[in-house]
This record gives sequence, C-alpha cells and structure tokens, in this order.
Amino acid sequence: MAGIASLTIAYLLSQFFRTFLAVLTPVLSSEIGATKADLSVASGAFFLAFALSQFPIGIALDRIGPRLTASILLAAGAGFGTLVFALASQPWMIVAAMALIGIGCAPVLMASLYIFARVHSPARFAMLASWTVALGTAGNVIGAAPLALAAAEFGWRPVMGGLGVLSVAIAGVVAALVSDPPKPAADAMQPGGYGELLSMRVLWPLIPLTTVAYAASVSIRGLWVGPFLTDVHGAGSLEIGNVTFVMALSMAAGAFVYGPLDQIFGTRKWVAAVGTAICIACLVFLGMFPRSSVAMVTVALAVLGLSGGTYGLLMAHARAFFPPHLIGRGVTLMNFFAIGGAGLMQFVTGAVITASVVPGDPVAAYGTLFLFMAAVLAAGWLIYLLSRDAPPAAAG
Repeated sequence: MAGIASLTIAYLLSQFFRTFLAVLTPVLSSEIGATKADLSVASGAFFLAFALSQFPIGIALDRIGPRLTASILLAAGAGFGTLVFALASQPWMIVAAMALIGIGCAPVLMASLYIFARVHSPARFAMLASWTVALGTAGNVIGAAPLALAAAEFGWRPVMGGLGVLSVAIAGVVAALVSDPPKPAADAMQPGGYGELLSMRVLWPLIPLTTVAYAASVSIRGLWVGPFLTDVHGAGSLEIGNVTFVMALSMAAGAFVYGPLDQIFGTRKWVAAVGTAICIACLVFLGMFPRSSVAMVTVALAVLGLSGGTYGLLMAHARAFFPPHLIGRGVTLMNFFAIGGAGLMQFVTGAVITASVVPGDPVAAYGTLFLFMAAVLAAGWLIYLLSRDAPPAAAG
C-alpha cells in the first residue's frame, strides 16, 4: 500500500503539470510574450511527449518493473523540465520544458495500473484505476486557485523551481517504497507485442472514444478555460482559478463516482456511453451559449468534468481483452491513445481558434471551439456503441 500511495502522490503531481498552464496564461503572456498559440503548442508538447513515451515504458514495465521505470523518469524528466520552465525567457523554452515534464510524468499512472493488473482480479480493475485517477486528480485542484495564489504571492518562477525539487523528492520516495510484482511470463520479456494488440479487432471500437474522451475535458480544463473566461467574460487570474477549481473538483468526483458503477450496473460499455452523451450535451451548450453567465458556464464545466471521468472505465474495458503476457504493453497502448488524443486536441484546437477568430468578436471563436469538440466526441461515441461489452462478472 505504501508503494501505491507514493505512486498516487506522483500522479497528483502529473495531473498538476498537465493543467496548470491555464492559470498562468496572463503572467506568461505579459512576462515572456507567450501567445495562446504558444501555450497551445506547449500543452500539446506535454501530451505528445507523454504519449510517445508509452511504448518504451510498456516494455520497461514488463522487463524491469514499475519501481525503476517510474522513479528514474520522474526525477530526470520532471525535475529538469521544471528547472527549464522556471528559467524560461522565450516561449520556445516553455514548449521544451513541457515536453520534458511530459516524459517524466509518463510512467507514473501506468506503474500503478500495471501493479493492479498483476496483483488484483480484472473485476476490480475499473474501481482501482478510477479511484487512483480520482485521488491523483487533486493535482487539478492544486493547479487552480492555490497555484494562482502562490504565483501571486511568491512569483511563478520560484514556485516552478520548488516544484522541481518536489519532483525529485517524490521520485526518491517511489524508488524506496514501490515493490515490483512478480515477473511476467517469459514471452512477455520479448520485444514487440504492440502489433499483436493492434490486430485484436475487439479493441478497435474502443480506441476512438479512448482517444477523444479524456482529450475534450482536459483541453478545456488545462488550456482553454483561461483564455475563454478572459476573452469572453473579462475574468482575471483569481476568477479563472476559482472556476477551474470547481471543474477540478468535479473531475476528481467523477472519477470516484465511476469507480464502482460497472459492478453496480453490470456493464462497462453502457456506463461509459451514457456518461459520454452527457459530456457531448455540455459541450453543445457551451458552444451554443458561450455568453452565458459565469455561474452557468461554471455549472456546465462542472457537469462536463463529472461526467467525463470515464478514463478508468475505458481502460478496464480494454484490459478485459488483454492476454496476460501483454498487460504492461496493453495498458500503455491504450494510454498512448488517451494521452496522444489529448495532445493532438491541444494542437488542433489551437488551429480551430486561430481559423475562427472574428475581429472584435471573441465569442465566435470559442463557440466554434466547443462545437468542434462536441462533434469529435460524438464521432468517437458512435463508434464505441459498436463495441463488445466486458461486464465485470465475466472478467472474473
């Protein structure tokens, strides 16, 4: 339990790093000239580096275990990346820093999921994964109002430097407390395996929704809620922090709520399908009525965060079909799609905003942004409806 607790703390830090840019938007713009497009690229760089790291991480988990995989990358990537961020004087340095931090955070949750898959029954995987995500999502909370207050009090550079020291310290705790589960079967020690997973037709309908489900909510929480509230509602850093704080709490609550639902209702597919439909409705509302009051916007974002916590459930749905010798590579493959989709969403939505700008009318661009996200999520949802269910009882 101590090992899982240390990995959960590390995952809290990972969640913080993937969403904190929204709160620092005003200060990064004024001090180093970072534009919305620059921050979109920086956020995307985090997710792209995070996603591409999943392939070697999957092999490393099966070969050397989660303890060294997580601790070494967290110390090297996040520790050095936060230092680069703290010293940044140009927007490209923020992009480079976020890529390094992404590599450092990439193995943290996967290490926990790997241990769950090796030690616990498949029927409990959704609950364990969802609750780990929920606890880690507290990093979203820290990345909201508390970060805004800390940056205002101490300055964003000292805060980032302190986070670098904290990253290295947590990596040391992970190395000391995590115990590797028994080694997998001998055939899992061989290179490759991803081709075998991708050839499994049962996974194909799951991949599109896995790619876009997390991308929509995290793109808004981590990147666009700040500019949206600033440009459309004239909000400052503290008001942005308060709204993102509410959304962060709802995202954490959503992950907790989804944890046991597959066992309560006896289905994973339809719990995820209903939750995603609610997300689509929230995005359509924001797209159609972007000038709604800040209170109404906050409610819509909270419902979006609550209903969008399907990550653990979708991972459990896919995990039910993995062969035992490919568990490490299986969870990292699906995480590649989840995080890769989030990274791609950062880049694409930046282009959508740029292409949709109407001089003197910021509302038009954000309305288009939210409706675009709704359409992408709806496409993944429709394909997911063709998937085969994996009830927890059948999973064992």
